[in-house]
Amino acid sequence: MAVAASSLIVVSNRLPFTLGRNPDGVLQRKAAAGGLVTAVAPVVIQSRGLWVGWPGPNVDQGDSIPESDPADSSPTSGLLSNQVVPVHLTDEDFQLYYNGCCNATFWPLFHSMPDRAVFDEDYWIAYRNINKKFAQDTLGALRNLPQDPDNVPLVWIHDYHLMLAATTIRQVAEEEDIPCKIGFFLHIPFPPWDMIKIFPWHDLILQGILGCDLVGFHIEDYCINFIDCCQRGLGCRVDRGGMLVEHGGRTVRVRPLPISIPYARFHQMALDAPDSNWTDLKVILAVDRLDYTKGLVNRFKAFERLLSVYPEFLEKVMLFQVAVPSRTDVKEYQELKEHIDKVVGQINGRFSTARWSPIRYIYGCIPQSELAGFYRDADVALITPLRDGMNLVAKEFVACRTREPGVLVLSPFAGAGRMMHEALLVNPYEMGNVANVLARALKMPHDEREVRMNALRSREKVHDVDFWMKSYLKAIGTLTEEDGEDVLPTQMQPVQLEDFEDYLGKYVGQDSILSLLLDYDGTLSPIAPHPDLATIPPETKKILERLANMPDVFIAVISGRSVNNVKAMVDIEGITYAGNHGLEIIHPDGTRFTHPMPTELEDKVGVLLQQLQEECCKDGAWVENKGVLLTYHFRNVPVDKREPIVTRARELIKAAGFNIGNAHCALESKPPVSWDKGRASIYILRTAFGVDWSDRIRIIYAGDDVTDEDAMSALKGMAFSFRVVSSNLTQTAADMRLPSTDSVLCLLRWVEKHMAERKPKQSNNRGISPQNNNHQPTSSVVHIPDTL
Repeated sequence: MAVAASSLIVVSNRLPFTLGRNPDGVLQRKAAAGGLVTAVAPVVIQSRGLWVGWPGPNVDQGDSIPESDPADSSPTSGLLSNQVVPVHLTDEDFQLYYNGCCNATFWPLFHSMPDRAVFDEDYWIAYRNINKKFAQDTLGALRNLPQDPDNVPLVWIHDYHLMLAATTIRQVAEEEDIPCKIGFFLHIPFPPWDMIKIFPWHDLILQGILGCDLVGFHIEDYCINFIDCCQRGLGCRVDRGGMLVEHGGRTVRVRPLPISIPYARFHQMALDAPDSNWTDLKVILAVDRLDYTKGLVNRFKAFERLLSVYPEFLEKVMLFQVAVPSRTDVKEYQELKEHIDKVVGQINGRFSTARWSPIRYIYGCIPQSELAGFYRDADVALITPLRDGMNLVAKEFVACRTREPGVLVLSPFAGAGRMMHEALLVNPYEMGNVANVLARALKMPHDEREVRMNALRSREKVHDVDFWMKSYLKAIGTLTEEDGEDVLPTQMQPVQLEDFEDYLGKYVGQDSILSLLLDYDGTLSPIAPHPDLATIPPETKKILERLANMPDVFIAVISGRSVNNVKAMVDIEGITYAGNHGLEIIHPDGTRFTHPMPTELEDKVGVLLQQLQEECCKDGAWVENKGVLLTYHFRNVPVDKREPIVTRARELIKAAGFNIGNAHCALESKPPVSWDKGRASIYILRTAFGVDWSDRIRIIYAGDDVTDEDAMSALKGMAFSFRVVSSNLTQTAADMRLPSTDSVLCLLRWVEKHMAERKPKQSNNRGISPQNNNHQPTSSVVHIPDTL
């Protein structure tokens, strides 16, 4: 397979081979089985790419990765040691990250079994740290690649172990101008929103995955779940039909790309395998890793039901179950094995005769070459997981049917159940259904078995693991150069009026007063190198002027600027202005509110201003004097020179007794008072509409930075909020994310259209009119209750 324009860097939890020591203590490679290794390793070798992963517990920090044995014929035999990037982990890190967060939390949760999940903050901290380490080692590999504009590297991250890595890789790559494309593939199911939202840090997981350009899942159901979670959990704008998610100003593609097996290899192994010697019994074959998601107990009980309801199968059929040991050091898995042993013993004890036992149960590993013979000779494959990402055993069974056609009985809760249509589907939770379908499979006439198996084999032969690999590379390759073959769109359409109709139409309705609370910089006006250059676009201003004259629309602009400055920049009569994050407010009638400054700080503002100017205003940094607030701007300072002067600015602000507010490449010195945009928003609404305002007002809040989060949190459940987001990692309380100030303009267009089209009311019972001559603030006396 040719990779025409890219080098490939694969990032996975483990390296594509295992490492052990011979009797002399020398490290040696041992081939690792699996479809991922079979498909991906040859492409890494051919493209002279790299594989980043954990080398295992037998490798120390200073050990060198050995070359492959000359006699090695595995897919990784040509992978040179200098193409391997080992990520070394301590035993403690591995326990918390792998056995903890990955397997005790994500594994059960993503398989929709939340009662088995453990939510431990120490696990989560370890997971974040290890993902950052994988990202840093990957970035080191990227930096060492030769820079070639025609050869953009592909960073392909795999599975639930590394769902945060892409965020760090993208952020640093953009800062250092390292070109790359980032892909992700999840090998387990992606659950619905009701499952994901249980995880306390689900927003970081979703944003971590969205750090990629292409996100691949096995089937469309998982894609739909992920897109739904991005919309409901993050407030991202999505295109469900086109399978696109907008995040951080980028369009992320989501695609169903079902993994498969090396079909030809299994076919050949079946031809070469010796006979299984199962005499004249009909054999039902089941092969699973011993895991609670595989449904082994349900399967045995369904088989017991078969023998009870269909006694004609007594001494005529055998269930041959291979259970591969897994996580044997985990108590939960030890208890599961004990339970399974007990169930098998009870069934065999109930039905066994001197010549026959109904269940043959093997707890251990069987070589693939021998397993291929079992696949070939069994009459029925019974694959009934309670939940499974794909389940490649079903495909392996089909590939090995080189003699008689068998019957595949499959759970619809495996990804394979969504595409292997000729299989007989059963509900593993319904024992009677499984028993009845098993009876049908055992009695199925040859012509039906043949037609079903031929169709399955034809499909799997084409859609093998190489097809999966090519499909993924094609999908991520078209991110830079369209090849005309991708039938789904690759970019989100710009924000449309219809988007806001979906978000807000029912909420705003036909009768309520609408209150628009809007930030200025980064919301109404694009961010500019200097505050004086951040002017409101003419069209935005015209729409605001028209809205300000509508009787059922109230507007307040709430900014970090001084109140006089933001009023001068917007320059629209009849609206409320709040400056310094609400410490100063000018009502439409000209009355003012000013939050009192602690007396001990009144004289310190000038001193702090002088200190910042003398010690920290260098290399493009400067201080903005807002009266009661100072803002230290360092956006124009080169990145490599920021740390010392920003650190010193923080020290000075803190020493002066002020709180530090973080803004876009800026630090704000804020008086230590319990007042922010959230308190100010509620004060403005109560002043305009009275204490019962929440019963009669619909509120839209739009902002772009952390100071707006105070308002979004304070108004949660009482307003619909938007946050303008350009970063790849932003935690927000907003209901929806918007990509730019252009989308805020589109929001205002929708508001104007919706309010203009509302039917006139026969009587105006809204109380105070916020923006006409009758409006007066309820009080011009400064009185600040503890709770508003």
